[in-house]
Amino acid sequence: MSTGLIVGIVVVVIIVVLIGWGVGAYNNLVTLKNRVKNGWAQIDVQLKQRADLIPNLVNTVKGYASHESEVFTQVTAARAGVVAAASNPSTTTAQRAAAENQLSRALQATAEAYPQLQANQNFMDLQNQLKELENKIAYARQFYNDVVLKLNTAIETVPTNIIAGLFHFEQAQYFEADDASRQVPQVQF
Repeated sequence: MSTGLIVGIVVVVIIVVLIGWGVGAYNNLVTLKNRVKNGWAQIDVQLKQRADLIPNLVNTVKGYASHESEVFTQVTAARAGVVAAASNPSTTTAQRAAAENQLSRALQATAEAYPQLQANQNFMDLQNQLKELENKIAYARQFYNDVVLKLNTAIETVPTNIIAGLFHFEQAQYFEADDASRQVPQVQF
């Protein structure tokens, strides 16, 4: 075999390996991007269930304490903000998270303002359903943020960043709680 033929074979093998790596890296980025979309869709399902449950919770609380309206108005307004953010395709993840955090704060205010509702069975059932949904939302947020971390890391690290740059992959936004949501609620009797 001539030296030129050996060099040609080596070059072809290197090109095939690079193409194979590029295809693998591209497919990994596409998979991660789709997992991010799926993670957000899972959060969206749980948030919709929560938004659907809230009118029942509000009506139960209203029936139990009809003389108070401020807290109910806050919950209703916060839910309307969530529904508006969810139905607007141009809403960013950060805007959606802010609307959801506002709703969480309003729900906490309801529990704080009406501790006597703990004795009402309907309220307890709704509260347990809401608690279960909040746990599912927390899990879905964690899953989403884990996948966002993997995607963003793949986009930023060498050598995958070359493929990410060539095909214009963009980093995803984390679903973050705002400072008010991180504070422990104060319950007073």
